[in-house]
Formats: sequence, structure tokens, C-alpha cells
Amino acid sequence: MSGVPEHPPTHGAGAYGAVVLAPAAPGGTSARRHAREAAALFARLRADGVLTGLVGPGTGFPGPADVVVPAGAADGADLLTAARLLCVEPEHIAVVTDSPRLVRAAVACGFGLVAGLDGVSGGRLRAAGAHLVIDRLDALEVPLPSAPGGPPWGGGHGGHSAWNLRHDGLDPAREGTREALCTLGNGYLATRGSACEFPADGTHCPGTYLAGVYNRLRTTVDGRTLEHEHLVNAPDWTRLQYRTGDGPWFAPAPGNVLSWEQDLDLRTGVLTRRLRFRDGAGRTTRVTTRRFVSMERRHVAAQDAEFEAEDWSGALTVRTLVDAGVANRNVRDDAALAHHHLGDPHFTRPAPGVLLAEVRTGQSGVGIAVAARTTTVPAARADPQPDPVRPGPRAAGHELRLRLAPGRPARVGTVVAVTTSHDRAISTPALAALAELERAGGVDELLAEHRTAWQSLWAAFAVSTGARGRQSLALNLNTFHVLQTVAAADPDLDAGVPARGLHGEGYRGHVFWDEMFVYPMLTLRRPEWTRALLAYRYRRLPAARAAARAAGHEGAMFPWRSGSDGREETPSALFNPRSGHWMPDNSRLQRHVGLAIAHSVWQYYQATGDTRFLIEQGAELVVEIARFFTSLTTYDPEADRWDIDGVMGPDEYHDGRPGAPGSGLRNNAYTNVMTAWLLTRAVEMVARLEEHYCGPLWQRLDLGEDEVARWDRIRTRLRVPFLADGVIAQFEGYEQLAEFDWEAYRARYGNIGRLDLILEAEGRSPNDHRLTKQADVLMLLYLFSAEELRELLARMGYAFPAEAVRATVEHYTARSAHGSTLSGVVHSWVEARRDRRSSWAYLTHALDSDLADVQGGTTREGVHLGAMAGSVDILTRCYTGLELREDMLWLHPVIPPELPEVSFSLLYRGRPVQLELTGDALRLYLGPGPAGPLRLRLDDRVHELAPGRLHEFPIRSPATPRTDARAAPAATAPDPEPTPHA
Repeated sequence: MSGVPEHPPTHGAGAYGAVVLAPAAPGGTSARRHAREAAALFARLRADGVLTGLVGPGTGFPGPADVVVPAGAADGADLLTAARLLCVEPEHIAVVTDSPRLVRAAVACGFGLVAGLDGVSGGRLRAAGAHLVIDRLDALEVPLPSAPGGPPWGGGHGGHSAWNLRHDGLDPAREGTREALCTLGNGYLATRGSACEFPADGTHCPGTYLAGVYNRLRTTVDGRTLEHEHLVNAPDWTRLQYRTGDGPWFAPAPGNVLSWEQDLDLRTGVLTRRLRFRDGAGRTTRVTTRRFVSMERRHVAAQDAEFEAEDWSGALTVRTLVDAGVANRNVRDDAALAHHHLGDPHFTRPAPGVLLAEVRTGQSGVGIAVAARTTTVPAARADPQPDPVRPGPRAAGHELRLRLAPGRPARVGTVVAVTTSHDRAISTPALAALAELERAGGVDELLAEHRTAWQSLWAAFAVSTGARGRQSLALNLNTFHVLQTVAAADPDLDAGVPARGLHGEGYRGHVFWDEMFVYPMLTLRRPEWTRALLAYRYRRLPAARAAARAAGHEGAMFPWRSGSDGREETPSALFNPRSGHWMPDNSRLQRHVGLAIAHSVWQYYQATGDTRFLIEQGAELVVEIARFFTSLTTYDPEADRWDIDGVMGPDEYHDGRPGAPGSGLRNNAYTNVMTAWLLTRAVEMVARLEEHYCGPLWQRLDLGEDEVARWDRIRTRLRVPFLADGVIAQFEGYEQLAEFDWEAYRARYGNIGRLDLILEAEGRSPNDHRLTKQADVLMLLYLFSAEELRELLARMGYAFPAEAVRATVEHYTARSAHGSTLSGVVHSWVEARRDRRSSWAYLTHALDSDLADVQGGTTREGVHLGAMAGSVDILTRCYTGLELREDMLWLHPVIPPELPEVSFSLLYRGRPVQLELTGDALRLYLGPGPAGPLRLRLDDRVHELAPGRLHEFPIRSPATPRTDARAAPAATAPDPEPTPHA
């Protein structure tokens, strides 16, 4: 079984220079079975320039190996001897063994890749810590030192490695995109991958963002006063200045840079840059910087720089700085807005080589402290103590003079600790930052524990597809950035899921409904993160209640855009650069954000069975959101139907009837069907909680039987509009709209993702046409299987046969501008069982959303987190047909022909499960433990899987799609029976 990396390698360059075979019993059956494969492997590795080694008695596995270490019962010392003889560091060596004992030894010794051989004992090998398990030696693929090539992503490439994003050369036009794609973070803080030599300018935008730290400003633009809240750009701790001799401070430019290589290692979260430059005096210097934000210590980050003179000897002056003169300048559309969020900084020097910077946000009053410690290695090549330096009123640091000579490099390291007044259990941010800095070790020590923390994360979240190149790198990078945004989630951190991550200032750092696309990836691996992030919404429930009352409604009305305190942050107008006009922004009418919150609450409960969460937080959210949507309804006694008016759907283009912009829509199908689902779940939740003591909860909510009975009535009689051919109409009156000339507009404008701006500039409106920015009606087929949606509509009194499902998908697919990165995710899911090639095409587009910057310049403002998580979710749940219901796992896999396999780990109600799917087989390994068998429903049969064993099932090849073919599973864990559909 080709395995999911349990503890992925921690190599620095993303490539392996040697492979060592260490068989447990070289003369045994296993060795004889693999002898021919080993010969082929050795030949292939030699052809690729990879060294080979053999640790053991030297028989059974063929030679010649470059190094042989004879050993009867090999151990970790023998493996390290092989590494020494090969002259390759362990982190750049792959070890292959069929011995659990040697797996443990290799992992303990820090070898980069430890592969278990022989799927029969794969469970024991994996339990011992194998990064992956293979059946055959010829299945072993190791990343090799790569050369530039392949399709560019933000000006970068992956070479032969699916774990490294590389950029070569200076590229000012793409620098902002590089900075976002190379952001490093841990969920508490994140720092963009900007060049350390530059402050913010038209090309570079250094940024460090702290989860949940916002500030509000006011700006007068074109006679209107705008109030706007932003995620704050905190002091830049990465600034580094250096100069040779007494020359000017070095600024990389095409005229002085000889080579520039930047490598983001996704396995370890380390950004390395190698630079060679020649100064005006003809001196050539090599500079290598490494940067990481500790995944082990949420307040800590580090950067070091190694300087080496190639053809000269003398002094090099280095400055390490903390720059508090930063501002929010990352978003071009916000250029006219006030952008200085930090007050005047206060700098002190508590100890030699230590700088403390304190600053406070202007309106929100959040205190931020940055403590920085600078050291040199070796110390003998620098002045005894770094000198204090203050190059400007808002920047301070230390200056060192290094003595360089060819072959005698010197390294300068900076370790920083960042804290805020939001942190728990502190006296002041300054004292807390200094305490964190004192507890932190040096750069190398911090890097070692940081790598170990990333190993643990990849053990839980890595997804292997067996594919090489483009999609594999995209998959790994998308997973990486999601983890960097949420990994610090816990009850003490009051932060939501910003739609653009902590990678830039896009959407001003606000929280949208995109979190609904992120939670499934987390809940099946780290459910405690989902619970902590949902608490962000629970803490803002009072604000949502107040907003509902102010609008004349009951319950809780959550904002479309949320920031610090839960008020509506959606701007009232946006500037259209095509027309030069300010356009009304009515997207606050997207009340469906509350439905997304309730949906996420229920799916977390379904996956975990966490009743305590329902009692403490979840039920209150569901009840108050149900009350709000109930209060939106009006009753039509003649039709015996309830209607909802004045809202917008996920489409975002339509904000009212033709000629009435901003009036909202009547009976948006997505909103009405989701409201019916919500009320159904609310009724069910109340019934379930009757088995538990919830007196204080019901008393606090003042929930009576009459209100529950009203929900039960409304949920079956909400109105849903349909077109004449059975297609679900997006909203009432949709059938009266004119068709749109898609061909003409694509020919005229090319990218038509922002048709709202194009049409406004022409004096027209999307409200007049049948078009969508992104999936609206089709969101129902993303969240629910076709059969579940059919049953939901049937309870509401509507038929939705298989032919109507097909017609609905075809209708809206032909009328979508795909103006959102989420659109590709939804369409890929919807097409998964109807048209697998189309599904794969949509998925590859979604995977590339940020790597290829498909929206033409938006990635520089931050990644699109919902699309990143959603693209991973398609591989793990959609293509495997994974659902969680009726106290068992449900699987109905259909893997696209473009994928050799999909393998990953999940956590089901506290039990680790590893899953591998290929075109002809499904393999599951249930971790050992005291729990009984796990129940699995595969297609139409229920199986009981014993723990501690590998279970394999044949997969039937998918037939040509028929009207009774099964639908793609719901994009969340639905409740009803599985789904035959078109």
C-alpha cells in the first residue's frame, strides 16, 4: 500500500542525494521477492546520479551499491555510518526497510524519507513511524535535485519536487504574487515572503499579520466619508541591511545580482533564498537567508543570513531591524484609503543584542510587542557586541561588522517573539514578548522543533495522488497555506477564518462564508480546530442579535463581512476603475452567511458526536439563526406557502429585480431550500437534546413547543421557483430575464469574471440577464447529494427527478462567468459523477487558483483560502464518496482516470483511519486500539473492519453515466440515505 506520509521528510532542499536499503533479513522470502525490483531501482538511481547504500549482511539484495555497511542486526548507528561514508547528510537520504525496528531507528536519526517496504506489514511499519509504505521497490519515487522548468506559477516552478516552490531571478512584476505564495505562518502570525532588503514600495510589500488584530479608520474620498476596518500590518521584523566595505547599502537589482534562487520547502515551512551579487568595486558575495515562523511556538519566528566572500577579504556591515513604519498598502483598490494603523513606536534595549519594540493600534488600542535577539556564528568573525542603531524614527535594530574571507562564511541570526494585548495569561505584551524570547533557543534549535511540528501536521493532512508535477505541487501548497492560517486555533485565540488567509490585505482581512469550504478539511483531522474557529461566531452572537433587532427581525443576523466585533463590515460602495464611478455595494444582503454558519455547526456535530458543543454553543447558534430566517418569511394563505424577500444569493451579481438594484431578490432558491434544511435540523436538534439536561439552555433561549412546531410547519411549505423544464429557478422572476451574449463579451473583454464592473461601465446591469458570477443554485448540489436534495424538496412538495438534476446542472454551467475562485470547486464537485473529465478540468483550475493567479493579479493581496481547502476536499471526500452518517463511514468512490491514486489519513470519532484509493482497489487501515470494529458501508454493503489490520476491497470500474448513476456525495456529511442520481 503506497502510503500517506506519516511524518513527511524534513529535507532542506526538497531533494535526495542517496537511497539506503536496510533489509531486516536479506536472505528471507521478502528479500528474494524484491531482489529483481532492487536491481532495477539501483540501476535507475545510478542513472539519475543518486548514490546507493546497503546496510546489512550484504546478501539477498543485489549490488553493487556505492556503500555497503555489513551488519548482522543493523541499528541506527549503522545507518548513520552509511550516511557518513556516502558524504550525504541524513536529511537528504531516503531509507527503505521492511523492519519496524529500523523504521524507528531511521526516524529517530533524522533521515529525510523513511519508506516501509511490504504492504502486508504496512500497519506495523506505519505505526513505527514510516513516512510512507510501498509494496514494491520499483514504486519508490524520490524527489531529485531539480532544474528550472515546467509551467510557471507566480513566476515559480516545482522542478521535479512536489514539495518545493522555487523562483529564479528577480521579477518585479510578479514580486507581490511571490510574496503571498511564499508567506510563512502558524495561525497566530504570518509573514509574507518579501525580500528582506526592501521596505514597502511599488514592488515590495512586507507584511506581518496577527490573527484577530484589526483597526478601524475613516477616510473622506470624493466627498463621502468611509469607515473601514482592516487586519493590521504589524511591525516588520525581517528587515536586513548590509554593505561591503564602506559602500552603500545593498539593494538587489538586475545590474548587480548575478543569481537569485528562492525555495519554499512545504514539508518544513522554511523559505530559503540564495543570492550572489557583485558590488561597484567588483567584489562578489554570496548571501543565503533562511526564514521560518515557528509552528511549535506560536509567538516566535526566526531568520538568519549567511554571508560569504567569494573573491575578496574585508569587512561587511550588517543591520538587523524592526521597522514599525509599515502601513496597509497591499491592496491597490484601497490606495485612496487611510492606511496608517500603528501609533508611534517605543524602542528599548533590555539586554545586549536584544531590542524591544512596542506599538499600539490607533483606534482599537491593541498593544503589540516585538522582542528581537541578534547573534552571530561564529562570534569570532564579528565585533564583540552589536551596536544599537536607529536609522529612522520608526525603525531600530543592531549593527554588526563581520570579517569575511573566501571560504570563511559568517552567519547572523535573528529570533523574534511577537505578542499582543489580546493574548491570555500575560501582564503586558512587552513582558510577555521578552519572556517568550528568553525561553526560545537559537535559530538551529528552533528550526529543529519547528520541523518536527510540521512533520506532525503533514502526518495528519498530507494527501498523496501518485501524480507528479503540476497538480501535486498545487495540492501540497494549498494544504500548506490552509494549515498556516488556522494551526493556532484554540479557545484562547479569538479569530475566525479570513477569506484571504493571513497572507495579505485582500478583503481587509475579513471573515466571509468561505469558512464553510475550509471546515471539512479540518474536522476530519483536527476537529478541535473547527470547534475553536466556530467559537469566533459564537462570541459575536450578541452583535448578530442586535443587528437583527435593528433590521426589525428576530434571532441573529450575521454580517456578510465580519472583523473584530461582529458588526457588518461590508462597504456601502465600491469604486469601478472601468467607469471611474462609485457603485453601490449591496452584498450585505447575502444573509445566507448565517445558513453557512448553521451548516458548519451541524456538520461538526455529525462528524464528532460532540453533544457538549451543541449544549454549550452550537444549539444557541442554530436556534438564533433559525429564528432569524423564520422572521424573514411571509405567509401566502392562497398558495399555503412561505416566501422570503429582499435577500441576495451566492451569485452576487443579482442584487434586485430589473430596474430596482439593491431591493434584493424574492425566493432565492438557495436561501429558501437552505432555510428548509436549517429548520429541519433545528427541529431534530431540539429532539436529540431532550435526552440531555439542557434546562439552562432552553431557559436562556426561551424556546417553547409552539416555536418548534412553527419551524416544523414552515420547513415543508417554503416556496421554490422552477422553470418550465423542471430546472430550479435561481429566484422568482428569473425566467423573465434576457439571455446574455457570452460569446460576444468573451471576444470583446477576454476575462469576464467581473461582469458586474463591465456592465456598469456600459450603463447596464447584471440584474437584467440570466448570468451568475459563481454557483448559486448549484451550491445545493455541492452541499447535498442529489438524493438528499430530492428528498428535501419532496418534503417541501416539489418533485426533482434525475432529468431535472441534469438539466439544472447544464443550465447554470452554461451561464456562469466563474468570477470567484470558489466556482471551480463547486462545479468540479457537481460534475464528479456526471462528467469526470469536466470535473477534473474544474479541479485543476481550482488547484491553480493562486499558483497561477487565475484572476489576473489578486493573489498578491492574499491567497483564496476557500478554494485552496475546497480543492483538497474534492480529492479526499468527493472522489472517494466519503460521508459520515448512521455511526459509520460511507464510501462510494469514483476516481478520475487522471489520478493514479488518492491516499490520506482521517480521524473518525477519535480513531485514526488511513485510506488509499486506486482505479481498481480501495484499501483502509484502521489503527490499533481497544475500540471495536469500525462499520463501513461501501456502495451497498456494510463491512466491519477490525483494528490494526489492512483491509482491501475491489472497485468496480464506473460505467457510462446513466440516469440512475449515483450522484457526487454531499460536500458535507449529510443525514439521509445515499443517492442514486443522474
